[in-house]
Amino acid sequence: MSFTKTLKDIFSIEELKNKILLTIGLIAVYRFMAAVPLPGIDPLQLTALKESAAGGGLLGLLNAFTGGAFARASVMALGIMPYISASIVVQLMGIAIPYLQKLQKDGESGRKKITQITRWLTIAITLVQAPTYITAIKTQFGLGPEAFLVSGPIFWVSSIVILTAGTIFAMWLGERITDKGVGNGISLLITVGIIANFPAAFLQEFVAKTTNAGAGGIMMVLIEIIVWFVVILLTVLLVTAVRKIAVQYARRTVAGNVQNVAGSRDYIPLKLNAAGVMPIIFAQAIMFLPVALAQKYPSIAQLQDNFGWQYNVIFAVLIIVFSYFYTAITVRTDEMAQGLKRSGGFIPGIRPGKDTADRLDSVLSRITFPGSLFLAALSILPAVVVQFGVQQSWAMFYGGTSLIIMVGVAIDTLQQINSYLLNRHYDGLMKAGNTNRKSLND
Repeated sequence: MSFTKTLKDIFSIEELKNKILLTIGLIAVYRFMAAVPLPGIDPLQLTALKESAAGGGLLGLLNAFTGGAFARASVMALGIMPYISASIVVQLMGIAIPYLQKLQKDGESGRKKITQITRWLTIAITLVQAPTYITAIKTQFGLGPEAFLVSGPIFWVSSIVILTAGTIFAMWLGERITDKGVGNGISLLITVGIIANFPAAFLQEFVAKTTNAGAGGIMMVLIEIIVWFVVILLTVLLVTAVRKIAVQYARRTVAGNVQNVAGSRDYIPLKLNAAGVMPIIFAQAIMFLPVALAQKYPSIAQLQDNFGWQYNVIFAVLIIVFSYFYTAITVRTDEMAQGLKRSGGFIPGIRPGKDTADRLDSVLSRITFPGSLFLAALSILPAVVVQFGVQQSWAMFYGGTSLIIMVGVAIDTLQQINSYLLNRHYDGLMKAGNTNRKSLND
């Protein structure tokens, strides 16, 4: 199946074509807004802010997620991150607050109420982060008075309002893409922001390797690209790997007939990395604390270097711990067991109910361990490749949150497009989809 034929099939489906064009259009609007600076700030005086964001760590992550808007003091400087923070808080609060637990079980109506709560919490978080951001760029990133064309209450109020409006607009764009476009809108906006930094990072690495004596030249660039593709392949395996638990459904009698129909077989897919990128985000948030403390206590100053071995050892341990924590609170094996019991299913050789929940929990715990080690290794890989002379900006694409998000979003978007093609009886984008379709036709 040729690539041109696949594109022809995609754009021959009117609904799918409109969804893709709408998605591209909304993403273009988001990228345009990310380049608009806040009123009252001279964009030519932001060198110190860009250098601070380029240093990696939490600031580097925020800048990557916003596609450089953070370092450009853009109207989209906070990007979609307040919404992500609000979603995490609501998800964690759902464990302890009965009202949220009830909403989670209320189906579509409950989901809409949770979405509304998340939106209001996003606004509240943005109203806190906006003045913090303005204070930081005025006092901590070395910007001189010449960077601010306007000062006083007018600048503060207008900037807070604009930053809040920018986040709300980004949230609205993400929700429109999810509802009317292709893929998860919020994740796509983050991914596009990350990819926006890719050309400059690669060009910087290419220039460094081809112009500096002893840097390896074009051959070293080719080796780095090959290694990068291998890392992407391993990331795909991490994102898609599942452990299938066989499930048997009880026999049932066909209405009006005494013949028994043999119970069907199915499986429960338990993901190797059920926590996704959340352990990395939690760990990086925690690691921001020792980085801040290192400014007051020189004895732990080595923790300021996010490419140093001390930082990365602690970072990796935190990722492993949070992998277990987040998997435990998001993958509810007891609810899975009860749902299986209600539908008449059971794991062969395991009694329904508590024994099934214990079995699922045991398997999940065992596969989470190698998954968390793999995730930790992938997260500290940028610090490893830096030791071999790779530029820090290019090294960030060798692992960590950025690469996992890009791979995960790409797979999810392709799966949605693949489903549209298969539903319209076209060849899918993925071999598995084509094989399943042929077997059904046979």
